Amino acid sequence: MVSQRLTHNAIQSLLLKRFVLAAGTYGLALLLLWLAIFSGYYSAPLRSALIDTGLVVLSQAVLLWLFVSGRNLRFRDPSLTEIQILLGIGWQTWMLAHLDTARGTFLVFYLLMLLFGLFHLPRRAFVRCALCIFIGFAGITLWDGYHFRLADPMLAVLQVCVLFVVLAWLCLYASYVQASRQRMRQRRFALQAHQDTLRGMMRQLEDLVATDELTGLYNRRHFLRLASRELHAMSLDQMHGLALIDLDHFKRINDVHGHAAGDQVLQAFAAVASACLRDGDVLARYGGEEFVMLLPDCDPERLTSCCERLRVAFMDAQLIGVEVHGLSLSVGMTLVELGDDLDDALQRADQALYRAKRDGRNRCAAAWENIDA
Repeated sequence: MVSQRLTHNAIQSLLLKRFVLAAGTYGLALLLLWLAIFSGYYSAPLRSALIDTGLVVLSQAVLLWLFVSGRNLRFRDPSLTEIQILLGIGWQTWMLAHLDTARGTFLVFYLLMLLFGLFHLPRRAFVRCALCIFIGFAGITLWDGYHFRLADPMLAVLQVCVLFVVLAWLCLYASYVQASRQRMRQRRFALQAHQDTLRGMMRQLEDLVATDELTGLYNRRHFLRLASRELHAMSLDQMHGLALIDLDHFKRINDVHGHAAGDQVLQAFAAVASACLRDGDVLARYGGEEFVMLLPDCDPERLTSCCERLRVAFMDAQLIGVEVHGLSLSVGMTLVELGDDLDDALQRADQALYRAKRDGRNRCAAAWENIDA
C-alpha cells in the first residue's frame, strides 16, 4: 500500500513538472506576443490582447488546480496532454489571426505544441491535433485572402504548404515513435516475464538445495544456516529449544521390510512432526534416520511437552501398504541461550539422545537433567 502511494505521488509529481514546462512555454509565447504588439505587428485592439492574455492565464490556473488537487486522475488521460495541446492550438490560432507579416514567425509554436505530445499522445490523437493546426491556420489564411487582407498572398500559400509538409512529417514520425515505444514496451513485458520465470526457477533451485527430497523437510545444511541465524537474533532473556531425534530400530525396519518401507517410515515421521509443530519451529532431516528440531523462544516445559507429543504421535502412525509394528523414537533435548555455540548445543543434545537410547529407547532425555544429576 505504501509503495503504491509512493508510485502515485511520483507520477503526480512528474505530471506536474510537465505542466510547469508547458506553462513556462505559454509564458514565453505571451512575452513574444507583447513584443509583437509593441513592435506594431498586432492588428487587433489592445483590449483584445489583454483578454487573450487573461484567458491564457486563467486556463493555466485551472489546469494547475486540477493537477494540484489530484482531480486530473479522474480523466482517462491523467496527463491531460490532448486538452493542453488543444487549448494551445486555439490560443495560437487566435493570436496568428491578429498578426500581420509576423504570422510566419510564430508558426514555430504549433510545432512546439505537437512535440509536447509526441511521446504521450496516441497516434490518432496526434493526427487529430495536427489536423486542428492545419485547419486553423489554413482557415485564417483563406479568411484573410477572401477579404483581401493578405500582404503577400504567395508567401501565405507557401506558409500553408510548408506547415502541411511539416505536420505530415511529424505525424509519420510520431507513428514511428509510437510503434517503437510499443515494441519496447512489449520487449520490456517479455523481459519482465522472463525475469519472473527466472526468479521462480531460482526459488525452486533454492528449495531443492534447502530441502530433503524424500521427506520434504529442510536438510542439514539449511538447518544449520537457519539455526545460526536464530541464535544470532536472540535476546538476553530468551531461550531456544533444540532436540535431536532418532528413529528406533530403523536399520531393522530396512532389513526386514525393505528400503521402501523405511522410506515410508521417514515420510510418516515428517508428516507427524510437521503436524505437531507451530509456525516458526524448524524441523530438518539431520542424516539417515536422525532429525533435528529447533523451537524458538522456548522453555523446558514446552520443549519436553512438544517432544513427548511427537513421540506418542509417531507410535500411532499408520503406514500404507506395509505393516511395521513398534514404531518409536528417542529424543535428546537441550536449551540454547544467548552466546551458546551451536556445535556445543548439538553435542549436548547428542549426549542426551545417547542416554535415551541407552536407557531403553522410546523416550525423551534432557541435557539439563544430566547436569542436575
